[in-house]
Amino acid sequence: MRFLHTADWHIGKKLHGYSLLEDQLHVFNQIIQLAKQEKVDGIIIAGDLYDRSVPSVEAVELFNQMIIELNLEEKFPVFAISGNHDSSIRLETGGPWFKQSDFYLHTQLEQAFQPIEFGSTQLFLLPYFEPIAARLYFDNEEIRTIEQAMVFVVEEIKKQFKPGMTHILVSHFFAAGSAKSDSETKLTVGGLDTVPLDLLDAFDYVALGHLHNKDALLSDKIRYSGSPLKFSLSERKQEKGVWIVDIEGENLDLAFHSLQPKREIRELEGTFKELTKQDFYESINRQDFMFIQLTDRAVIPNMMYQLRKIYPNILGVERVYGRENEQKVIEELSMKQLSPVELSKQFFEEMTEETLTEQQEQWLKESLDTIQQKERGK
Repeated sequence: MRFLHTADWHIGKKLHGYSLLEDQLHVFNQIIQLAKQEKVDGIIIAGDLYDRSVPSVEAVELFNQMIIELNLEEKFPVFAISGNHDSSIRLETGGPWFKQSDFYLHTQLEQAFQPIEFGSTQLFLLPYFEPIAARLYFDNEEIRTIEQAMVFVVEEIKKQFKPGMTHILVSHFFAAGSAKSDSETKLTVGGLDTVPLDLLDAFDYVALGHLHNKDALLSDKIRYSGSPLKFSLSERKQEKGVWIVDIEGENLDLAFHSLQPKREIRELEGTFKELTKQDFYESINRQDFMFIQLTDRAVIPNMMYQLRKIYPNILGVERVYGRENEQKVIEELSMKQLSPVELSKQFFEEMTEETLTEQQEQWLKESLDTIQQKERGK
């Protein structure tokens, strides 16, 4: 079997307030072309399809467009799971008939024990789960950690193994020995959500999601694909792409293929004069996301306004020297351009990682109107 291993699409994610939908479509088109070029038998998506449990309408539309092209138009079988950023309840809607077009989307722990047979391969799709799910499924009150749960999960999966077949696990967790990343919001505390590598020895290949760096774990047969895009400043030096995996019996061949972003994340350092010099800024892609470090000590009038005229996608500005050593993120810089309603909506979204419902937005508008009327009446 030859398949493409990807994960952590995070459709709908924003980078310091900037929408990444166009950037995500850009790399997806490359994934499609690569899958066709390499003549893969199927596509594995190891979790975090969306960036949040209640994705925006635009994010859902884009994901639907991607799956339609991947599965219905190009006829690639898709083997996907929900990740910790996804809502398993929402994703499972439609699951029973998705498989009619070879789109397998598992969102519940018990589905991992229902292998998908594809040629001479058995695929076990194990979605992200909390220890309580295993505690209830196995009726075992002693299961308190992911490591404890995985002992039972793997043993249950192994009962489904057919001799002579290749066994692949698709999952979304933190494997012991992996390099931690600050790109994931879920932290590992005391090793409670880690999975020891030796628990996975029975599988011929383990396709993981959750960490955004493909080099977070270097194992012969256990790999993270990493995210297809750079989602934070800390990821700016990482190589992003997907794995093409050839597996037949005990023979395993892995090849990583890089993806080219629509917009890079860059870090620029220099004086204000240097960074606003035409010869300099015309030598780079000004549409890239920029984090700027100024070496000037003097006060620069209208500094941000002038920088943004040249670099429209500024993530932040920091003074390397002098008194101004605080990062100015793009939301703070654009506050004055937002209406009170938009500013409130943005604040709510950043604090809760949710969007206002229509009813909540109506209440917000009514409250702000009342406040403005009282102010005018003074």
